[in-house]
Amino acid sequence: MSNVIALDDLTLADGELFHDHKGTAAPMPVPLAPLADTHGHLTSFREHDPAMALVRAALAGVRLLVVPIDPIDDIPRRWESVPALLSWLDEQIETAREALAECAERGFVPPAFEGYDAPELLDNVRIVAGAHPYGAGTFDDDVMARLRELLASPRCVGVGEFGLDYGPSSTVPYPVQEEVFRAHLRLAKELGMPVQLHIRDAANDVRCGAHRDAARILEEEGVPEAGCDLHCFTSGVRVLESFTRLDCRIAFGGALTFMRSDDIREAATICAERYLLTETDSPYMAPVPLRGEECEPAMVAFTAAMIADVREKGGRGSRQETYDALWHNACALFGR
Repeated sequence: MSNVIALDDLTLADGELFHDHKGTAAPMPVPLAPLADTHGHLTSFREHDPAMALVRAALAGVRLLVVPIDPIDDIPRRWESVPALLSWLDEQIETAREALAECAERGFVPPAFEGYDAPELLDNVRIVAGAHPYGAGTFDDDVMARLRELLASPRCVGVGEFGLDYGPSSTVPYPVQEEVFRAHLRLAKELGMPVQLHIRDAANDVRCGAHRDAARILEEEGVPEAGCDLHCFTSGVRVLESFTRLDCRIAFGGALTFMRSDDIREAATICAERYLLTETDSPYMAPVPLRGEECEPAMVAFTAAMIADVREKGGRGSRQETYDALWHNACALFGR
């Protein structure tokens, strides 16, 4: 007899969490360690209910979720104040807690990980806060005040995402982006927090100018002692090495699973184990086999599985070793 429950937009059939756009079931990879989504936007869904996304993440094995909050885009555009946004997040977590209790009553429970000191996901939802480079042109004293208020939250574990975006959608002059980049780095060092960087090169820029500029700024300002995470890595080995030599962590997301992403998979294979992280950047860039769907934190399971696979095939350790590293690295950077 099939186990089937429906909780709002959550449907589970025989343990399957997702179906692709054709309705074909996408069985979840079995994680060999607790999973971490070090960058998953809960505030930007168009299709998913955030609380139910948390439920699915817990059922997929996610035990740490880091939610980026933007003091320009999220506040006051979507929530009128920092307390209002944080209260909303608390409400999503409590709704998810109730739904997970119902799941347990019907036989669906998150996987257990023996030998790991892993909290329950709903006790381990964290935030980072920073102004995306798209908003750098409006970064002022009021934004800084909201940013500091977010960074003072007990949930907050870092400063981000911020950085440089030279892509076609960015309208902020490069010098303004650099000024705001430096302000975030200095704030992180003042508060003893790690940072999450958003770096996007201009289209068809083989010189990777945004990454080159970011590495230069990090060298000039100094990487925060608490650490640095290069979020949403979609480059190759050359860019990877320019940041790992600065002791930056590298966060791989769904793009690693795409058919034409051999350069990203090569970078994940080459990357030193201590720098590996996983993320989703939900609701963007859902991994294969769910590409084209709205991404959510549970889907980090597909990315982690592929990283483990390509590293084992490349002679870079067992699948278990990769899973262990992904979990321990995320906890070391964001698990306080």
